[in-house]
Amino acid sequence: MGARFVMATVEFRDIRKSYGETRVVRGVDLEVADGELVVLVGPSGCGKSTMLRMIAGLEEASSGELLIDGEVVNDRPPRDRDVAMVFQSYALYPHMTVRRNLAFALEVRKSPREEIDRRVGEAAQMLGLEELLDRYPRQLSGGQRQRVAMGRAIVRRPKVFLFDEPLSNLDASLRAAMRVELARPHRTLGVTMVSATHDQGEATTPADRSAVLNEGVLQQVGTPAVLYDLPANRFVASFIGSPSMNFVRASLARPEGHGYVARGEGFELETDPSRVAKVSGETMEVLVGVRPHDLRISEAAAGAGGLEATVDVIEPMGWEALVYATFGDHTLVAHSEAEPVRGLGPGDVVRFAVAPDRVHVFDAETEQSLAES
Repeated sequence: MGARFVMATVEFRDIRKSYGETRVVRGVDLEVADGELVVLVGPSGCGKSTMLRMIAGLEEASSGELLIDGEVVNDRPPRDRDVAMVFQSYALYPHMTVRRNLAFALEVRKSPREEIDRRVGEAAQMLGLEELLDRYPRQLSGGQRQRVAMGRAIVRRPKVFLFDEPLSNLDASLRAAMRVELARPHRTLGVTMVSATHDQGEATTPADRSAVLNEGVLQQVGTPAVLYDLPANRFVASFIGSPSMNFVRASLARPEGHGYVARGEGFELETDPSRVAKVSGETMEVLVGVRPHDLRISEAAAGAGGLEATVDVIEPMGWEALVYATFGDHTLVAHSEAEPVRGLGPGDVVRFAVAPDRVHVFDAETEQSLAES
């Protein structure tokens, strides 16, 4: 595309936001590098949209410093921040064609007609909108409207792109396809982007890094792989990954001459040393976490280690299946290939094996991971 975008860094320094006695953002420190795509993810009300609005200048921080391209912008009005925000509602002008929607911001700036046409054409080509330029928003699908909203931001060539719950208005099948579309401007242009979503699938598919928030507190920042494989605490472990991680209380002990073993009612799991690197002492009460994909049906005899459970429901999913089972007072979910569960049904007892390096261990009191950082 034509001229190179001017990119920028974004930095939160101990940013806090309160509405009266309600604290929405609680001392967030976060850096977004030049040209990076960072996704803010967390449940509704965690503060992610408020953080986006503070970058855009639509909300004021109660305290702390917000920097764009190394300059503090707390007191700078939105029009002087050079950011573009794509809202959940798309906010297209219904009486304007796609072409006019894309061009409008440049027309307001009184940009030369030739420049407007060139930028609109480039954005339309990038987003596959060439055949839709003369249509009105009412004639477009939800996915097409989202692409127009993205294109309207692209033609402005801002320093920073912001996306607030960009795919929440789309159905499940279209959301999967649009995750790729969301990443396209970043991949093609190398622009700085910050997106907010409650959908962990959107948080991990296109992101360079994801920042997980809960109740206004930044829980962990990392690549999607790090958040999945090395969650910092129980919240991150449960929020990232679908189906969610299984948890059960256990006693962690180190038999003489052996590594740590997590034991509880109906199970015994060996743990990799890296997963319990922060343990001090010989015993400890812990929460054991196992992802559904890491539970493997085992042929081992009872008492040979692993986890024994009674099948409740098997949900076929083509070449794979979800197995819902119980042991003691706990319910677990296993994500298995279809063949190993063929012939199993409700009431059958199965034994699951878990590789030691796939056993996650958390302090039972603080719920922080005991793995090496």
